[in-house]
Amino acid sequence: MPLSKKAFEILSFVERKNGEKLSQRRIAAGARLSLGAVNKAIPQLVEEGLLEITDSRSTYVTRAGLEALAPYRVKRAIILAAGFGSRMMPITLNTPKGLVKVRGKPIIETMLDAIVRAGIEEIYIVRGYLADHYDILLKKYPNIIFVENPDYKESNTVSSAMKVLPLIRQAYVIDSDIYLMNPDIIRKYEYCANYTGIYVEKTDDWCMVMKGDRIVGYTLGGTNCYHMCNITYWTEEDGDKLMTRVPEMYAAPGGKERYWDEAPLLLYTDDFHVELRPCEEGDFIELDSLSELQEFDPVYRMN
Repeated sequence: MPLSKKAFEILSFVERKNGEKLSQRRIAAGARLSLGAVNKAIPQLVEEGLLEITDSRSTYVTRAGLEALAPYRVKRAIILAAGFGSRMMPITLNTPKGLVKVRGKPIIETMLDAIVRAGIEEIYIVRGYLADHYDILLKKYPNIIFVENPDYKESNTVSSAMKVLPLIRQAYVIDSDIYLMNPDIIRKYEYCANYTGIYVEKTDDWCMVMKGDRIVGYTLGGTNCYHMCNITYWTEEDGDKLMTRVPEMYAAPGGKERYWDEAPLLLYTDDFHVELRPCEEGDFIELDSLSELQEFDPVYRMN
């Protein structure tokens, strides 16, 4: 029997903290649920044999709970890293954007460390510009499989997505310019297709158009909205739909110039159910320009 989203979020959080002493208030914060909802749900999860709470308040997901979570297991992670990173020139003149060191660490490694920590063993990196530079990652992350995108010069991110479409089922798809500060953003389990976003009062960047928890589009600039952040997850069902819709978009006039996620979030929104996954300022930062890099890491500031 499928889990409710509420039960999933509680079990998923407890599994990450398995064996720790967890107050219901801490579970509510970690699962992003109200305290009242957690207070009501936990006795039921215990009664169903999905959770166990010891006399010392140590909290565990039981074997039955793990079996209930199993259908939601993330199978793989895909990082899109083929582009020039032109907005970060001259830093990216001899270094692909994902390998630019920020606060002493390559941007892409902050994401890779979190992926490994979550127990996701299948890792794919789609590369193009200065592709062979990424070979150095194999020393630390031998599970990486590289996917070549020779079309990166003539197209936008849609060409990278085209190279990995069969792999997007039950997978994270992530941009290579995300410097991750909270590794818990990458999880072993995901409930539904989702896109991360950070609430902002005003932004000139991309923000999501919402209908309830569902994303029904995005626009450039907005107020009291969620800034769009490119850590995404796609279920098996939505992955199957992407197999059809992304090639349709790619083949259409001007399709090669599109971002890959215009298919589910702009052109064919009725086909998909993609939910917002709220994150906090400080969980991660997208570094897609030299000015953002200089602001975040003083090493790159001009004297």
